[in-house]
Amino acid sequence: MNAPADPHYGARIRASFGRQKAMALIGASLTVVEPGHVEIALPYRDDLTQQKGFIHGGILGMIADTACGYAAFSLMPAGGSLVTVEYKMNILKPGRGSLVAQGKVIRPGRTLTVARAEVYADDGSHVATMLQTLMALPDRPDRPE
Repeated sequence: MNAPADPHYGARIRASFGRQKAMALIGASLTVVEPGHVEIALPYRDDLTQQKGFIHGGILGMIADTACGYAAFSLMPAGGSLVTVEYKMNILKPGRGSLVAQGKVIRPGRTLTVARAEVYADDGSHVATMLQTLMALPDRPDRPE
């Protein structure tokens, strides 16, 4: 288990998530915040589907990206921020129903962190996997500049 550099990481993550207009737009919520591990829940909504009625792949990417990002952010010192620099996502099956994205840090780093997200449907089926690289931005606050 990785130790957080900031003992107040939970409050910092919840405040940052609260500023995420994109997550509010799709109705996602932050349900688990632990050092190196975050979960994002997304209730099913018909307006988030593609033409065949599955949750759109872009929406899957949004919640997986966010789960990875906050998992990495949980281990960072206070006062900094991060950005996603690369990710690859495999969609394993259609997203149906409510979803949860579980983000976990694989390798924390001073500059680059690697994280993984697994997205599951409410029936427990594995919908998608993301592998992501994030870059730390020390002394750059996690709010608009």
